[in-house]
Amino acid sequence: MIHEICPSVYSVGVVDSNVRIFHGYQVPFGTTYNSYLLIDGENAILVDFVKVAFAQELLDNIKQILGDKPLTHIICNHVEPDHSGALPAVTAAYPHAEVYGTKACERELKAYYPHATYSFHTVTAGDSLNTGTFTFSFIPMPMVHWPDSMSTYVSEIKTLFSNDALGQHIGTGDFKDSDIDTEFLMERAGDYYANIVLPYGMQVDKLLDATAGLNIERICPSHGVILESRITEMIAAYKKWAAGTTDDQRGIIIYDTMWGTTAKLAQQIAEKWESEGISAEIINLSDKHYSYALTRLLEARFVAVGSPTLNNQMLPSVAAFLTYAKGLRPHNHSGLAFGSYGWSGESVKYIQAELESMGFDILESYKVQWNIEE
Repeated sequence: MIHEICPSVYSVGVVDSNVRIFHGYQVPFGTTYNSYLLIDGENAILVDFVKVAFAQELLDNIKQILGDKPLTHIICNHVEPDHSGALPAVTAAYPHAEVYGTKACERELKAYYPHATYSFHTVTAGDSLNTGTFTFSFIPMPMVHWPDSMSTYVSEIKTLFSNDALGQHIGTGDFKDSDIDTEFLMERAGDYYANIVLPYGMQVDKLLDATAGLNIERICPSHGVILESRITEMIAAYKKWAAGTTDDQRGIIIYDTMWGTTAKLAQQIAEKWESEGISAEIINLSDKHYSYALTRLLEARFVAVGSPTLNNQMLPSVAAFLTYAKGLRPHNHSGLAFGSYGWSGESVKYIQAELESMGFDILESYKVQWNIEE
């Protein structure tokens, strides 16, 4: 996937249109592993790598542009293997390339790839690298979403290489935000934020503050399309998500059912909410992946979670959703537990305990034995 972004700047990453699960998160449109190559006179600078399975494709793309010229500098914004997996192959092919990253990046790269050899330069906030025409300014952004993470800004082309911030999992082959519908872009950005970045709102705020004074005309993330025409909308959405802003007129009802009683109860809750002016979306975990449910939770103030009791517990699908949600630490929600049972009825108690542990404001629970008449 070679695209010229602007003079002397190329996208050389790859499209993975087949992937559907990305560390537990459903990505129905695939993704990209973005890597960028900048040519600056005799210098050639690579910003980020790709997943190891695509290392040869990355090398072929680099060689198609460089020919026999050397790669001189490598900027590693993030160590997670979907970003850094090709590092051993690239540094073996270009052994004289100098690698730049944070101190945590150096430590984690050594742990991941103990046999790779390269020269590493540690950078901190305020450091920069001048390669002639281009100046690369380094902006550490720890815990957005790993300790090593940073973004890189090149003032001469007004471009921010934003790493995992402001990305989307879109593997449709589209290149820039102008190639796709705004609603689709923002939905994929919301998916991405909810399932990857959500726990780190405070760190996102710091990144937005650190980049607020930069003249940015282009954002090149590590996944998805390049942002040029919709930067303002994306930044505004990130500010809202980072603040944990939820909509008092939106609710979601997430459940699974065994014999249909819990489904009936979900419908009753939806009707009650609708009568109170709260839009209600019902999500059956038998039909939808738990990461979809988490995405829909992002901006909804009211969250109902329901399950029948199975073997003195909740259904595994509901337990999986709650475990997943707990790790992402959603906040500013009001939650209620509901469910049906035959002879014991523990599921509602366990669901409510999980909602309490996540800091939800708890609403009155609903529990029904055996069945609800039509």
